[in-house]
Order: sequence, then structure tokens, then C-alpha cells
Amino acid sequence: MLPRTSKSDEGQPTPGFVEEMKPQEIIVSDRMQQGYRYLLTKPAGRCFHPDFAPELTPRQMLELGVFGGKYMTDCREEFPAAWFAKAKLSPARTNPDLNFFKENASKPLSYWIEKGWIWPQDPRGWFQWYCRYYMGRRSEDDERQIKRWKGMQRHIAQLKKNCRKGDLLCRPVQRQALLHWAYDSRNM
Repeated sequence: MLPRTSKSDEGQPTPGFVEEMKPQEIIVSDRMQQGYRYLLTKPAGRCFHPDFAPELTPRQMLELGVFGGKYMTDCREEFPAAWFAKAKLSPARTNPDLNFFKENASKPLSYWIEKGWIWPQDPRGWFQWYCRYYMGRRSEDDERQIKRWKGMQRHIAQLKKNCRKGDLLCRPVQRQALLHWAYDSRNM
């Protein structure tokens, strides 16, 4: 049997301890996936890879406004209802006005497919991977996606170099793109 979790003062698991959880099977049935199955093996929002420290949860991202509101309109049953209580969604089509910075900072899905960045298990891309990872799925794609997430740090460096801290009007497209990758660019 694995040891019970010990928590630090910040509520984070103490290194060396493992959180126990009975795996839960999720069966996906939405517009882009039918019958896809995966297991949640970690507690939601916990036990992340040590190199992966997103600043925003999926719920926070959806509430702030990301992907023009279009990203999660047909797969809500897969995720907690609380994520969508204040989410800015646009079922009809992408609406950049719903984005926090009111900028279109997204490429079309066809672009990501052409680049080879979309894998069949997550046909919507990085954010779908992150939502499932956050909920507790771990997969063979985790290392690649975490590497892609870390690659966005180059945009943080550009904001720090070219913008005064807190100047949200400086580089709004880049700030919106960082929100899409769970970096809280409002604080940069």
C-alpha cells in the first residue's frame, strides 16, 4: 500500500509521498471524439509533474475568456459543471470579444494539425490535454505537452523586456496567447 499524503503548509503534497486514488474511467462522447476512454489516476488539480506549474486552472481560464469562447462548447459533460458557471462561451463561432484581451490569439485547428501538434487522444489540442491532465489523467503525451507549455516562456521574456509591469495594453495578443497556455499574463 502507498503512503498517505502528507501536506505542507501551502496545501501541496510533501515530496516523497504519493496520493492514493481509485482510478475512474471517463468515456468521451462529443463532436470530435466518440467512445474515447481514459482513466483519472490522480486527484484533480494535484500531483503535477515537477516541471509543470500552470498559473491558471482550466476554470479560471474559461472565466477570463480564452479561445474566443468556442473551445469547450460541445464537451461540457466531460468536465465539472463549476468550470462553466461563469465561462465565456460562444457556441455559434469564435468571438474574440469574449477573450480577456479582446484579441484573436489563436490559429485555426487545421494549422495545429498541419504542424503535427495534434494527437488523436486530444483532437482539440493543448488545452484539452491540460483539462484532462488537471482532472487526473496521465498519458504518454504528458512530456511533450509540458515541453510545449514551457516553450511559451519565451513570450514572458518578451513581455518583461518590452512592457512595463501591469501595462495590459502592451502586447495584448501575446498576453492573450499566454492566457491560452495557463500563464497569468495580467500579472506580468
